[in-house]
Amino acid sequence: MKIVKRVMVLLSFVFMIFVITSCNNQGVKFESWNEGKILTGFKDYVGNVTNKNSKDYIPVEDRIAVFDMDGTLYGELFPEYLEYLMLEYRILDDPTFKDKATDELKDVANQIRESGKTFSTPNVEGFDMIHANAAAKAYAGMTVTEFNEYTNNFLKKDVKCFKNMTYKEAFYKPMIEVVKYLQQNEFTTYVVSGSDRLLCRALVCDVLNIPESQVIGMDVKLEGTDPNGADGLKYQFKNTDSLVRTDEVVIKNLKMNKVALIAKEIGKQPVISFGNSSGDTSMHVYTTSNNKYKSQAYMLVADDTERDHAKIEEANKRRDSWEEYGFNIISMKNDFRTIYGDKVEIIN
Repeated sequence: MKIVKRVMVLLSFVFMIFVITSCNNQGVKFESWNEGKILTGFKDYVGNVTNKNSKDYIPVEDRIAVFDMDGTLYGELFPEYLEYLMLEYRILDDPTFKDKATDELKDVANQIRESGKTFSTPNVEGFDMIHANAAAKAYAGMTVTEFNEYTNNFLKKDVKCFKNMTYKEAFYKPMIEVVKYLQQNEFTTYVVSGSDRLLCRALVCDVLNIPESQVIGMDVKLEGTDPNGADGLKYQFKNTDSLVRTDEVVIKNLKMNKVALIAKEIGKQPVISFGNSSGDTSMHVYTTSNNKYKSQAYMLVADDTERDHAKIEEANKRRDSWEEYGFNIISMKNDFRTIYGDKVEIIN
């Protein structure tokens, strides 16, 4: 009888382990993807590096995944970057600010509006920093809380050039599944974006279940409400103070700057990286070079003209470049069963 009881206990234990394992593997079904070598390769990679019996096993504490935001997790051509469109609205349309905007700011906003007519960013050298400096000035004086509220209100607006979608909803559904799958397999997921860090936090944290501390982006200098020009080393934050945005850009988080901030803020080399542009190449190379763990890098190519506003010539050029680097190429046209969801319609 004792032997029978022991066998029953053992069987119960085995069954419990089976149930737990099954549950852990059932969370994400990749319903937004088409089956193919990219999805299969990704799932095989995750299965391999999370298998304790594999030579490629990566301990949980070192499972670091990094994602660009615009064009990787989130729409990029409606008709331009989200932060460009929000700045354009702030300067040209916001009744609380447009009359205060300087001619310099209006010039930047008008360049964004004009280039958006062709689904492009302004063809001006160094416009990344021109925009960053303009944005810093346009939102200067807002508290962190006020800027968060302002961003959330803008995200409620309907997306330009699409039907049935707000800016808050304009995520690539297949990539949400990728993030959730990695989280399910105990990867720590970071968003590493060229866009304003505070804007990114307002957009991604609740949708992707990522805490604010795992969002890295462009930064402006913050200060207390009333420093009277005092340097931060000489000014003591008071209980009557709020954190306020200034007009000073600290860093634009693109290219090498992404690598530097990953090293500073994460402190570990990522093992898997996702991006879509030259601004992400350095992050990918950092992830896949001299890594003690098996690593991978993925680039999304916007090559779908029916469900998104893609530029095929640019898409082909990017694909050729990323293939030379040896990155895995995700074709939005071929690999995504849906992009924004079946109810969303494109407006040409």
